[in-house]
Amino acid sequence: MSIVLRPIGRVVSPVAEPSQHEWESVVSDVVVDGAYAEALDGIEEFSHVIVIFYFHRSQPPAALRIHPARREELPLVGLFATRSPARPNPIGVTTVRLLERRGNVLRVQGLDAIDGTPVLDIKPHIPIADACEGARVPRWIDVLSGKGEQRD
Repeated sequence: MSIVLRPIGRVVSPVAEPSQHEWESVVSDVVVDGAYAEALDGIEEFSHVIVIFYFHRSQPPAALRIHPARREELPLVGLFATRSPARPNPIGVTTVRLLERRGNVLRVQGLDAIDGTPVLDIKPHIPIADACEGARVPRWIDVLSGKGEQRD
């Protein structure tokens, strides 16, 4: 089976190179192709949107088990248990704060995509549909978010 995806826009970001970055504070623009501008109508009523994008500068995964965020003190886990951009299909999905809409441009905060990243789709964040009651995560997530220490 062949799958063909066509970008609907691109990211304009102050971050030009892939790196470990404090993405939460990054403000960037999602510039949607003018042909899709009216598809954005009403999006400004949402506080958050989900941006689906293609990690266009990502390398294929070197291993199927990795340390999250390349931190050796964290456990070795399967690639699919991480948010690494090195994936068999390098697709990123991030929920971001929508700061404003100007025509075909969405100004967002927290998008972990570098300048020039192709955008595949945009969806509104709908809490009742996107939240998972009782969700759990491994302890190493707390370590990465600064909320805890790794324990054996």
